[in-house]
Amino acid sequence: MRKTTIDGIDICPFSSREELMDYVDENKSILIAINAEKIINATPQTRDIINNNTGYCDGVGAVWALKQKGAKNVVKIPGCELWLNIVNRYHDSKSFYLVGGKQEVIDATVTKLKAEFPDINILGYRNGYLKTDAERGELIDEIANKRPDVVFVAMGSPKQELLMSEMQQRHKAIYQGLGGSFDVYTGNAERAPKWWLDHNLEFAYRFFKNPKRLKRQIPIMKLALRLLFKKV
Repeated sequence: MRKTTIDGIDICPFSSREELMDYVDENKSILIAINAEKIINATPQTRDIINNNTGYCDGVGAVWALKQKGAKNVVKIPGCELWLNIVNRYHDSKSFYLVGGKQEVIDATVTKLKAEFPDINILGYRNGYLKTDAERGELIDEIANKRPDVVFVAMGSPKQELLMSEMQQRHKAIYQGLGGSFDVYTGNAERAPKWWLDHNLEFAYRFFKNPKRLKRQIPIMKLALRLLFKKV
């Protein structure tokens, strides 16, 4: 897979989520959802983690940037859908470990997964609140000892990427950062309606629903302006 570089960030121009899953099945790494916020707010540390793993287009801003660089067939792959595609593909052949959310959310997530995929092999799970270095170390030790094939971490960026990078040093697996996907899956958070999703306007819907998110929309505006003046 030849990557496209945007502001020093290497992104895989996948043409479908099936292509992504085929690739990661052969190249175990951290799947990192790339959007305007991750591009604009990248630090040397997060940029290095992305470039040594698998960045894919989770936001329309990343898709625009890659198309401007000549990636013709690249598509947006929402991370909150991708993890369930991975579960659906591997629930009867791979083992899983889940981290993230409040205790009631991770409990509900595991219960729902077991109901939908009765043969799923979940080796362990825990909430996303690692309060001490000791708790963090215990989790990393457990991942190394149980050796799951797939690890989902829903803690928000960059915390989830930093944690997965530490886990990866001890145990190679398919990792994916999920942000608030467990909340969406269990009905504790709402995605945009289909029309907004189909027109790549999920970011706008989120802003209209919660104007306090303006600060998080600024990177999209910045990236759009840089694309307009071909500054990426």
